[in-house]
Amino acid sequence: MNGLRPEDLLADCANEPIRVPAAIQPHGWMLVLAADAPAHPLAVSANAPEEAAWRRLLQQPPWALPSPLPPAGEAPEPIGTMHVAGQAWDATVHRSGDALVLEFEPAADARSLPGSLSALARGVLPPLQRAGDVQALARIAVAELHRLTGFGRCVLYRFDDEGHGEVLAEQADAGYERFLGHRFPASDIPAQARALYLQHHIRLIADAHYRPVPLHALDPGFDPRALDLGFAALRSISPVHLEYMRRMGTAASMSVSLVVRGRLWGLVSCHDRAPRRVDLATRLTCEHLGRLVAMQIEAHEERADVARRLELRQLTLDLVARLTDSDATLQPLVEQPEALLRLARADGAAVVLDGRCWLAGRTPPEAQVQALSRWAAAQRRPLVATDRLAEAGGPAGDVGSEWAGVLAIAISEVHRHQILWFRAEQVQQVRWAGNPHKPMQAADRRLHPRASFASWCESVRGRSRAWDEATLAAAQELRQALVGIVLRRAEEMAGAMAELARLNKELEAFSYTVSHDLRAPMRHIAGYVDLLLEDETGRLAERSVRYLGQVREAAAFAGKLVDALLDFSRLGRSALHKGWVDGAVMVGELVAEMEDAGRGAGDASAVRWVAADDLPRLWGDAFLLKVVVRNLLANAAKYTRGRPEPRVEVVAVRDGRDVGLEVRDNGVGFPQKYVGKLFGVFQRLHAAEEFEGTGIGLAIVRRIVERHGGRVWAHGEPGQGARFGFVLPPPEPGPVEDP
Repeated sequence: MNGLRPEDLLADCANEPIRVPAAIQPHGWMLVLAADAPAHPLAVSANAPEEAAWRRLLQQPPWALPSPLPPAGEAPEPIGTMHVAGQAWDATVHRSGDALVLEFEPAADARSLPGSLSALARGVLPPLQRAGDVQALARIAVAELHRLTGFGRCVLYRFDDEGHGEVLAEQADAGYERFLGHRFPASDIPAQARALYLQHHIRLIADAHYRPVPLHALDPGFDPRALDLGFAALRSISPVHLEYMRRMGTAASMSVSLVVRGRLWGLVSCHDRAPRRVDLATRLTCEHLGRLVAMQIEAHEERADVARRLELRQLTLDLVARLTDSDATLQPLVEQPEALLRLARADGAAVVLDGRCWLAGRTPPEAQVQALSRWAAAQRRPLVATDRLAEAGGPAGDVGSEWAGVLAIAISEVHRHQILWFRAEQVQQVRWAGNPHKPMQAADRRLHPRASFASWCESVRGRSRAWDEATLAAAQELRQALVGIVLRRAEEMAGAMAELARLNKELEAFSYTVSHDLRAPMRHIAGYVDLLLEDETGRLAERSVRYLGQVREAAAFAGKLVDALLDFSRLGRSALHKGWVDGAVMVGELVAEMEDAGRGAGDASAVRWVAADDLPRLWGDAFLLKVVVRNLLANAAKYTRGRPEPRVEVVAVRDGRDVGLEVRDNGVGFPQKYVGKLFGVFQRLHAAEEFEGTGIGLAIVRRIVERHGGRVWAHGEPGQGARFGFVLPPPEPGPVEDP
């Protein structure tokens, strides 16, 4: 290959100067005039009639050029039939820069013309309007072009998002190879060639074996190699494309562009085994037909698009209405997921809020959903969509090959709050016209098209159905609506929190005052009872002594309750002094403290304490966290009392970025339905005669944890033990002392 790679040849082909070939096809001739002096010729093709003949044409007043002259960038304009050197020619003119380009082709016999444009509209437009879908439109188009032009085969194909062409309809004579349902790779038509199809809607190659006819300069200051012939019907074609035609067994071809909403939607391509010239009038008719077909395609697509967008708008409204009275987690979206799944035509969906995840429909496992959520968040875009996850750099290894399509919208810039939709992989069997992976041979340092166009099948994996523009727009609209809801909820919650904070301060002040003021009366009651019992010893009836003893015990217990309430109120008033707390060290110290207390009390049924090796470091107030863990350990020890082998275990807990501890015991447990009462002030599930205490310890635990921004939980089963735990968030980003 002499050091030249095939990809280098492809790049050369993509950059080939196809707009400025300085040559034309030989079935017509060209004359180039100065735009500001139309009688002044700049260049002429080598096959033009004798110079004297075409110069006489320029001298014939009033000349045949339109007035005003056509502006640059517009298609050639027919200027009638002209007689030069004893022959009739159909002539067109267009402007290219500072030059006027005149093209002359042999005039057609009026008896052979296919009919007027109005006749075409009357005959073809009604069937086009009645066509039920794009496929039916395509069949009508190829049948009519086959009739108009006489080409042996006409195919209509549509370009996909990657530029590959898929044949939708075909009309062919006997003996022609069939391409219906096949695809042609995007590399068959380089980008600059597509730009020409978008600019000039019809192109004829009358003979793939022609010899290019050069343009000769008549003005020494004019260089034909700089003349843009992008609009010229006679423009000479790339040698690579001519070889492509010959290898396809095509001697003549004509292409009609289908331009929909300003983009090249597809082409109608006509082929013949023998050279075939199509006169100007017929080509104009074919071009007009192409525009009619394109208009009908656009109408079909717009109707389908409008219907789909209306459906999506209604689904969006339904989803938003469902969230009007909900919280800001968006969890209600997955409780009745039909609308959510229909919105994206997805197999499954998920709502993710940091470490929490709610699933609907058929989805990857939760751990894989979290991996996808983190990947989407890392893209730093409000909407992320792909129908080929592995190619997009997604966590394909974690998700597996079953899932290829992911659409994600971000609801918050602070939290990983997202909605994700999933589409499963769809293995496609694609029939290509020839192997697209062997498009060239480069042994002679030239680019050659593939040698065979025989049907070649390929299995395409790792892709799902593509996310269409309407779905992406609906997802974006839903995101905007949900962001508004979340912000409004945040504002409402902020207002409620401010009011709650004010009320809590008032309640704390009231609790502190009441508990402080009640301590003295309780002590007085207990003290006077003791004095009475001492002073009246032997003079009080036994029943009176018993009554006074009960009064003293009740006063002492009331004093404990007042002290506990005072401690509880102080928790909301003290400042937090946060730092890193070693969970293993803290638990070890507290367990040693509990063991010493048990030995001091002569407890025969000592608890077996077990602490995991991986207890985490916690970010919080060291003193208050010690209060939390002491309460949980004391609670577990108390409710395992009397069990055959009392055991209390402390394990690490991780929930996303949050970390914490869980204390597990094999004690008496509790019914799970009462879990909501456990963390309330003075709430007890067991009689005071069975287990001592004021019922405020767990309330203190919850208050401290919530002041740290964490959360608590409990789980129990009667006779099977209980689990109490908490998690705390890490410190905010920024410099943090890390001992």
